[in-house]
Amino acid sequence: MNVPIRIALAILFLDELVVGFWNQFFPESFYTDFPTVDLTPPFSEHYARDFGGATLGIALLLGIALVIPRAVFVIPAALAYSVFSIPHLLYHLHHLEGTTTGEAVLLTAANATVALLGLLAVLLTVIRDRRERGRAPAPA
Repeated sequence: MNVPIRIALAILFLDELVVGFWNQFFPESFYTDFPTVDLTPPFSEHYARDFGGATLGIALLLGIALVIPRAVFVIPAALAYSVFSIPHLLYHLHHLEGTTTGEAVLLTAANATVALLGLLAVLLTVIRDRRERGRAPAPA
């Protein structure tokens, strides 16, 4: 059961690492070059760097959970990601004006996938730990 949890965490970790690094260190490039970001003007270096730093913080939590996939790390990391990703998905679902059909489909699919991966990591961790508790020998 650790393999699917680690795959979900790895995808989320890489996503947050790339987005966070790009935003933190190259905010103008992120704004102009990342698909659809320029549809939400105006550019603010302050907000971009703040978002990049927060995203790198979530990446750190996801990275720890990826290396040590115990519930004590996985659940808080995946929930921290979900606190961001679910409202982010909902925002984009209601703000698709200005996108092409292809951009809207890609944006929605990508945001929905990662939002679900965060929740899936929590669910799989809970299931795994309940199964392991069920197999543990009874205390003497």
